[in-house]
Amino acid sequence: MKHNGASREVQLRTQGHAYSIEMAPKPFAPFAKRLFKGILLLEVAGVLGAYGLFHKMNSSQDFRNNMNNSFPFVLEVYYKSNEHAGVYGIREKDLEDWSKKA
Repeated sequence: MKHNGASREVQLRTQGHAYSIEMAPKPFAPFAKRLFKGILLLEVAGVLGAYGLFHKMNSSQDFRNNMNNSFPFVLEVYYKSNEHAGVYGIREKDLEDWSKKA
């Protein structure tokens, strides 16, 4: 089987005979390619954003306090992920320090 990209024609050779079959155009191929690239770009942006948020929470107790006031469920995910990774005591230290400030 040979494929000629310019004319989108496929030539089949079977038992000494040659057949040419005209292939139908693929109208959704460019759209699918752009859609895939867009989804991939969103995935990469999401991963980078999540890493940036984790890094900011990991390095600043004040930012964790702001997150606790604004989005406590996000801070809970931060604590759980650290505990899952074997890092304990961050939650307790934060609560202790925040109670001293109040």
